[in-house]
Amino acid sequence: MTTSPLPQRSATDSPVRLQALPGEGRPRVTPALEALYRSFEQELLVPLWTEIGDLMPAHPRSHAVPHVWRWERLRELAAEAGDLVPVGRGGERRAIALANPALGGRPFATPTLWAAIQYLMPGEDAPEHRHTQHAFRFVVEGSGVWTVVGGDPVPMNRGDFLPQAGWNWHAHHNAASEPMAWIDGLDIPFQYVTEAQFFEFGRDGISDAERTTPERSRSERLWGHPGLRPLSAAPVTPGSPLLSYKWEYTNAALADQLLLEREGFGGVAGPGHAAVRYTDPHDGSDVLPTLRAEFHRVVRGAETAPVRETGSSVYQVFDGSGVVTVGDRSWTVTRGDLFAVPSWEPFSARSEAGTTDSDEGGLDLFRFSDAPVFEALKLNRTQKDV
Repeated sequence: MTTSPLPQRSATDSPVRLQALPGEGRPRVTPALEALYRSFEQELLVPLWTEIGDLMPAHPRSHAVPHVWRWERLRELAAEAGDLVPVGRGGERRAIALANPALGGRPFATPTLWAAIQYLMPGEDAPEHRHTQHAFRFVVEGSGVWTVVGGDPVPMNRGDFLPQAGWNWHAHHNAASEPMAWIDGLDIPFQYVTEAQFFEFGRDGISDAERTTPERSRSERLWGHPGLRPLSAAPVTPGSPLLSYKWEYTNAALADQLLLEREGFGGVAGPGHAAVRYTDPHDGSDVLPTLRAEFHRVVRGAETAPVRETGSSVYQVFDGSGVVTVGDRSWTVTRGDLFAVPSWEPFSARSEAGTTDSDEGGLDLFRFSDAPVFEALKLNRTQKDV
């Protein structure tokens, strides 16, 4: 068998572009070096000495930038979409993603995290589908929608956190007389860049049995008892089997931490700063393999110390008001506002919450991040700036 030689690539056809630059530690710029670089370009080769500053920086330099999205405006635009865009196939889920301004128009809040506002009109059903991307829903306002995961109707109410591991069938239905909006969080960008994603459409509609409106889902009745695990538990699968983490329990945990602090005992993350993490009742691990979810409360007048972390986060203000600082940018934020914290950008929050804008007297922040990925790969690092 004979083979034909590969066609010679010209330098102008190559996506590789190399420039010989003078400088300390660099090779001397000569015609021979220029010719070598043109040969590298033809063969699609890139020498490390020309790229090390970008590929191996002294610390993470995220492609994303700190940014804030205002909930009031997001909800206005979602309501307009509710009038114009169908929720079924083609308008899949009527989910409107946050696009970080530094990521080239991609629908990514950070290089690894997706966040979107989803909007369901009264009487609407969001059709069933499933995907390998791990997901959750968090409700900052409203009630009346049930998400149906594997046939189990799960109520969605203000303050509830609803995780859903990948490859589970799910749909939604709005049984109320008013529209409802919430945020979705997924690891879409991470699975996109790793080329690991699968997606499948399910039924166009859900059954009458799935359109019921129980106060508690079957998952809550089985798994939602603190410190208790059913002996009948099925084999462990990725992600938490508990499909709803109720606000009443989150709120009580935060309030008790702050009460203990006032009594002179430990338990808070910092002065005036209570925090909890949502965990899998199987073993206390993160609720989803690639996503971590937390809730923070900062009492009025308190300020958290600046913290840098590898990996990125998205926050939503659940209640109260305050000033958040990400890198060299600061914003006053109020209920519903979302903001992105890129990798290794210092983040701090100062609470200005009062009785007029806060039910519990604090700046309440819901946070999700890609921390489980970095921890699994042993790439996690945290630094407090003092």
